[in-house]
Amino acid sequence: MTAPAPPPPPAPDGPVWAGSLTTVRTAAPQVVLTFDDGPQPGGTDKILAALADTGSTATFFVLVSRARRFPSLLDEVVAAGHEIGLHGLDHVRLTTLPPEEVRQRTADARAELQDRIGGPVPWVRPPYGAQDRDTWAGLTHGGLTSVLWGIDQEDWRPDVDDDHRLAMALTGLAPGMIFQGHDGFAGPEDGAFDGPAPQLDRGALLRRVLAAYAEQGLVGRSLSQVLGDGGVQLREERFPV
Repeated sequence: MTAPAPPPPPAPDGPVWAGSLTTVRTAAPQVVLTFDDGPQPGGTDKILAALADTGSTATFFVLVSRARRFPSLLDEVVAAGHEIGLHGLDHVRLTTLPPEEVRQRTADARAELQDRIGGPVPWVRPPYGAQDRDTWAGLTHGGLTSVLWGIDQEDWRPDVDDDHRLAMALTGLAPGMIFQGHDGFAGPEDGAFDGPAPQLDRGALLRRVLAAYAEQGLVGRSLSQVLGDGGVQLREERFPV
């Protein structure tokens, strides 16, 4: 007996459901570029330079704890025409918190970030991508869309080199894939205790990645830009912890 085909994904303007945006269905030669854990001097500025030199745009998932410390760097991201998403009030793993606390922290962080940038923040990415159904409900209560990724270049790992990171950035590459990189590295001051920061030039790595994408005819764009160019959100009930 032939197994029944899986149901199609819901339309992007359909009802809210328990899923996170993991890729975009598009015929355009575009990859969704996203960066987490900033802003951070020595990281965000180099990422911005690489994006500018290649005519790329990106979505930056910002920690409010860092936006408070480096407001001028956040202003540079916005002034360069990039999109802002919320990564969290800090980098505490949300699955360790009660659902109501997740809901309140997320609402407060979004309000503060929107006030800082003077514009909307439509997307949220939980720290570590860690969410369960209760966490997801708290994250998305105010209309935010949870965004995960399909490509992880593993630039958060201190035990690999840039050749490995480039290989990971090419794994599963296709139009509409959501690429996850980092423009910073969260530390204890952000509620994270993840050991030593990786030693790398984030701008140089991104230039290698974007050059490899260009060889395959692909360009990097922000999430809203890819969707605005006719892409369709594809969501999954993916709850990594």
